[in-house]
Amino acid sequence: MKAASQKPVVIIGGGPVGVTAALLLARHGVRSLILERHQDIYPLPRAVVVDDEIRRILQSVGVHEEFATLARPAHGLRLLDARRRVITEFPRSMHGHHGFPQTSMFDQPELERLLRDALARRPECELRSGVEVVSVTQDTDGSPAPSGPVRVTFRRDGSDKEEHLWADAVLGSDGAGSLTRDAIGAVWEDLHFEESWRVIDVRTSRPVRTWEGAEQICCPNRPATFMRVGEDRYRWEFRLADDQNLDGPNGWERLRELVAPWVDLPPDASQGDDFEVIRQAQYTFQARLADRWRRGRVFLLGDAAHLTPPFVGQGLCAGLRDAYNLTWKLARVLQQGAHDGLLDTYERERKPHARHVIRVAVAVGWAMTGGQDRGAAFRRAVVGTACRIPGVTSAVSRDLSPALTAGPLVRRRPRLTGRVLAGTFCPQPWVRHDGRRVRLDDVLGDSFAVLTAVPPTAQMTAVATALGAPTVHIDHLSDDGTLANWLARGRADAVLLRPDRVVMDTVLAGTGDFTDTVAWAPLLHTARRTADAPPVP
Repeated sequence: MKAASQKPVVIIGGGPVGVTAALLLARHGVRSLILERHQDIYPLPRAVVVDDEIRRILQSVGVHEEFATLARPAHGLRLLDARRRVITEFPRSMHGHHGFPQTSMFDQPELERLLRDALARRPECELRSGVEVVSVTQDTDGSPAPSGPVRVTFRRDGSDKEEHLWADAVLGSDGAGSLTRDAIGAVWEDLHFEESWRVIDVRTSRPVRTWEGAEQICCPNRPATFMRVGEDRYRWEFRLADDQNLDGPNGWERLRELVAPWVDLPPDASQGDDFEVIRQAQYTFQARLADRWRRGRVFLLGDAAHLTPPFVGQGLCAGLRDAYNLTWKLARVLQQGAHDGLLDTYERERKPHARHVIRVAVAVGWAMTGGQDRGAAFRRAVVGTACRIPGVTSAVSRDLSPALTAGPLVRRRPRLTGRVLAGTFCPQPWVRHDGRRVRLDDVLGDSFAVLTAVPPTAQMTAVATALGAPTVHIDHLSDDGTLANWLARGRADAVLLRPDRVVMDTVLAGTGDFTDTVAWAPLLHTARRTADAPPVP
């Protein structure tokens, strides 16, 4: 094994998930190499929506300001019946829990270009395009669990010669047909949803009847989705019968009929120059989850690990959450010698979360637009009635990204009063710091952080010192009261935040100490800590 062929991390797949993972690793000082089979960014639109949690991740990699110039905040989601009457509405705030609009529409190639530009500015990151990975193997040393480095074999465009390199870890963000998934012996778990839909992306200057949000047409015969993506960009999704082809001589008339509720098109296609179909493609919407996300030092992210129908706009969001959850843990193991068991928490935390989001999407698909059985109409009526109950729509919106399940890094204990903060995200208000108005995460940095409403105790200080975490008193931040109210609702004096801004531990009101250091400290204890940093208490 030659030193020149060794890499700390190899990322297979240079889409938004893989590039974001590389940028996050770079923030923690970890070098990575991305191997991407395409020569350039795929130029046509695919993902078109992200939520405020994902915009916070984009903030962490330094592209949020540029993304804001490309994104279009949306008002939310409306469920409509076949006659386009509103069944219910799920409103989305312009300032969500994470400090950004709760729903943002965008063009994926534009986001990918931002991420690639950011990648080029990071010396820790390298991108090799036009490279096909042909195998990923690990040395088992005769034991069931692989150990040691991972060998990646690849070929460059136009060459049959196989080349090899070694990595301390491999991240497979190589999509639904993932070679990495096969390499770790993972198989799909079918979550019982599969439908064929036609997706149509359009650019037009014609007047379009829209409410600046997404619309879901709940009709068993012709369900549809419509959304405005940009200033003159729109997307329609239709579930069509096999014989309802939009190509050929009658394609324009069929398209004209489909989009008629939103925009008026001339009978003659030659007069429709101001209605440009950028792309139309047939997709099979599926609900699947890989049965394992890790083997040794090989991990699955994004569509390699999970597939969801697009009805709640969480496909790309789930992949970027994977990257945010895994990268800080991998950096702590590779850079500071933390226990390898820390990496087990990636699948333990992310898999149940992904399963939940997929089930929400499937529920929307079946209850509102899917199925033509006798119960379909009944399900739609029940959902419509339930959504008229005060508070239900806001609860469903929150449920798109629930708290992480309990585990070594999420210590959740039943409480008689107050919210359980562990496993939830810290809110991100605007704060004052060094005389400037900034977002909270810009003050906290990329590592752990202690956020407190009381003077820190000796134990709180010791924990912060051991983790290299800044201790920030909320009174010094001059926010709008968001942080104090959040801590008060959780009956907490202070919280310990992970690098991904999830609450790991709390100081309950009046107690003075974090409650569960014994549970998480062994995983985070580092073999290469600095001389003046004591072990975690």
